[in-house]
Amino acid sequence: MDWIQQAKQLFQMPKPEHFTNYRHCCECAEHDATLLACDVDSISLQQLGNPGWDPLCFVSPEGFLFYLPALIRITLDTMAKPQERYLDQFLFHLIRDGKDHDLVRASCEHVAQSSVHSLLGF
Repeated sequence: MDWIQQAKQLFQMPKPEHFTNYRHCCECAEHDATLLACDVDSISLQQLGNPGWDPLCFVSPEGFLFYLPALIRITLDTMAKPQERYLDQFLFHLIRDGKDHDLVRASCEHVAQSSVHSLLGF
């Protein structure tokens, strides 16, 4: 199965005008600028690979869903590279709000949720 292509089809979202509450502080503004400068195909570990400076920690639900295909791509592309593996950060973002996760559970359809569950079982 081509997980990346399936994710692009299921999570095809328009690019948000802003990804964070960019007026909140300088850190939110910087993270917003980082996410605005990239797209689903271009964002990489360079922008997302540092758990201590991760723009997705401040992202809106719409922004998270927009970038979900990229997160799946980065996760799969780094599985065989233990020093670069993105899986831990991906899982952190999927569960960060616990069982009532507002970024995935409330924001996407059951089919899309099932696709993410299937990927994790892969």
